Amino acid sequence: MAAIITKVPQFRRGEKVRFVGGFCTIKSYQLEADSWIYAVEMAMGPEPTMGRIGYETTVLLDETDLTLQTATLSSRLAISA
Repeated sequence: MAAIITKVPQFRRGEKVRFVGGFCTIKSYQLEADSWIYAVEMAMGPEPTMGRIGYETTVLLDETDLTLQTATLSSRLAISA
């Protein structure tokens, strides 16, 4: 009898994360070849003067490319004041 061990995903839907390209939100994820792949939606920037044409960019990233978005030092200071 063989035991199947599945790695638990590090992030969940709706979580705010960051990667080298900026900040994003987890939309979905699935296990592929022993690694979790996440569909993430980039944070919306300011609306262009011509208006929006469609949805913001969604990209697929490996779990190792993502880190949890943390509060900046200035926002931590504002919260504690």
